[in-house]
Order: sequence, then C-alpha cells, then structure tokens
Amino acid sequence: MNLSLIAPTPLQYFSALVQSDAEFPLLEAAVSLAQDEYPHLDVQQVLDEVDQLLERIQRRIPADASAAHKLRMLNQFFFRELHFRGNVNDYYDPDNSFVSVVLHSRRGIPISLAVLWLELAQGLGLAARGVGFPGHFMVKVNLPNGQVVIDPFTGQSLSREELSDRLEPYRRRHGLLDEMDVPLGLYLQVAPSRDIIARMLRNLKEIHTTREDWQRVVTVQNRLLVLLPQAWEEYRDRGLAYAELGHVPLAVQDLEIYLSRSEDMQDMDTIAERVAALRRSLM
Repeated sequence: MNLSLIAPTPLQYFSALVQSDAEFPLLEAAVSLAQDEYPHLDVQQVLDEVDQLLERIQRRIPADASAAHKLRMLNQFFFRELHFRGNVNDYYDPDNSFVSVVLHSRRGIPISLAVLWLELAQGLGLAARGVGFPGHFMVKVNLPNGQVVIDPFTGQSLSREELSDRLEPYRRRHGLLDEMDVPLGLYLQVAPSRDIIARMLRNLKEIHTTREDWQRVVTVQNRLLVLLPQAWEEYRDRGLAYAELGHVPLAVQDLEIYLSRSEDMQDMDTIAERVAALRRSLM
C-alpha cells in the first residue's frame, strides 16, 4: 500500500498549534511565525536549541535553590553571559519578531526576548508570566516576598515608580491622569499565550503596513484570523490589503464580513463606501 504524506502548510501547522488555550505551546507557536519568511525553518531544531540553553542553566543551579537565586542566575545567564538585549539599532526590522533569528542574533524586541526568557524561567520552575504592558511588553515573577517586573529589552528590574513613569505618556494620551486613574496593578495583568502571539503578529502587521508591503500584511492577517477568528477588524484590514493588491473579490468579501459583524460604527460609512467603489470597479 502506498502512503502519500503531505506536509502541512505553515498556516495549517500554526492552526493546529493554536486550537486550544488549555495546552497552548507559546514557544512553538512563536517560532512558527517565521515560517512564512523562512519556509525551510526547522521549528523542532529551534526548540531543541532552547532546551539546550535550559539544560546549561539547570546544571548551574542547586536543586534546593530559592526562587530568588534562580532568578538572579537566569538573568546573569540570559542578559550578561548570552548578551540577549534589545535591537536598538534596527528596532523595526521584522527579524526582531522571529524567535529563531533572535536566538542566534541575541537581538530582538521586548516580546520576542520575553518569549525566550519565559521558556527558560518556567523551565527552572519560576512563577514567571508575560505582561501586556502598554507600548512595551514585560515579564514578571512571583517570589515568596513579592513580585519582580523585568524589562526584557534591557534586563532591568523596575520599581513601581519606574513603571508609573513609563505609563505616564500612555495615561496622558488616554486622559487617565485624574482621580479616576486606573491602578498600576491592572496594567500588570498576566497576558495569556494567545494574546502574546496576537501581539507579535500585530507588531509584524504594523511594520509591513508602514512599508506598504501588502502581500506580507495579508500573510500576517491570515494567521491573525486563525488565531482570533472573531476579530472582525482583522477582516477589515485584510480586505483593505487585498484591495491594495488588486484582489477585488477577496477584498469585498472580507470588508462585507466586517460590515456585517463589527459593532464598531466609527468607520462603517467609510468602509461601506469603499465596498461600493470596489463593486463598481468589477462592472
């Protein structure tokens, strides 16, 4: 009997990874994002390389080490020995979002660095999670004597005062500087793995949109809609990218889905006019 085994496409593989929130493989899903740009990427090899880093740090830490000691050793290893840090010279390079590239270049953006750091921290048994801090992804660790918040871009531990200072521009933009201000703790809520991957994809989407690289925008949108099938604004944005590429029927289809399902009425008239213009172009 002849068996024909067809490898899944990158999007099919990604879809299989992100089906369940209960067993969401954050690192593997993050690594897989690079397959659109690097189709021959061996995801398992990247996972094995991270496992090797974990084994290196595990060998240095006594079995009875405290959580605080593990955290100090991890930060020494990750930031000082391996020299992981933010890519300040080319922050908007798409490669900064690809974990496989960051693993070798040791340069990234906060969220890609955080994904690698979190994998090592959790492998050491630390209660570490990602934090969707406005404008700058963070990580935090719960210790017996309190919580430590770390900027993965620099490795710096941040005090409440420093976090508040970093929030000030965001609060000003959103009118949150009066007595009704949101408590700092609400900005430090744990980011679920699905939200982390969505944020990574939206970073890539913003970069490609700024460059007017519409084909790459569509590719990223395809993943976002697999990840978040009810994120209707992503249908809108994919539809607009299809329109830029001249794929009018696909653009109309996506924009009509947005119009029929979205509850955000602010741009409904504008999008409806765009759909009408696209339909006229087909006549």
